[in-house]
Amino acid sequence: MTKEVVIVDTGCANLASVNYACERLGYRTCVTWQKDVIATAERVILPGVGHAAYAMRRLAERGLIPVISALKQPVLGICLGMQLLAEHSEEGNTRMLGIMPAKVTRLPERVRLPHMGWNRVHFTAEHDELFSGIVQDSYFYFVHSYAVPVSPWTIAQSTYGIGFSAAVRIGNFFGVQFHPEKSSTTGRRLLRNFLEMPT
Repeated sequence: MTKEVVIVDTGCANLASVNYACERLGYRTCVTWQKDVIATAERVILPGVGHAAYAMRRLAERGLIPVISALKQPVLGICLGMQLLAEHSEEGNTRMLGIMPAKVTRLPERVRLPHMGWNRVHFTAEHDELFSGIVQDSYFYFVHSYAVPVSPWTIAQSTYGIGFSAAVRIGNFFGVQFHPEKSSTTGRRLLRNFLEMPT
């Protein structure tokens, strides 16, 4: 029997691709902003593409900020969804969810923005379950202009002008700056690792 994963409807553009990637792995998906459905899900994905202030405004309008912050099951933030886990973003001087005591900063002006394309990811917590079975320094697909600096919650790094957090973990909350749903077989493996985590 397939299991269901809840994808939070943040109103962002990558909902369909994340949804399809989960379905291809044999999971039923539910894209929703209903608080009770999100709170009782086995696992939750928080996707995001776009502007931080817009995404936070949508979450606030739907009363989802306290719901997401209180989740105890595995949660995966993707791209902007990872950044939403932080306390603050320079993008629009925006207050974020505050789950992870970190700030989101703009990538340096000396490099072309957005950072778009394939880049190597070096996971520092080699035995972390999110990267199980993935070869060190594998390529993943990125599209972003802001990033979380390397911090105690960083479990993987990449470099574009400067080093930044490619993946983070704080308790049951995981975040990846890259798009696993667009990262071919390696991305599918990482997404499967998350979906098969015990709840």
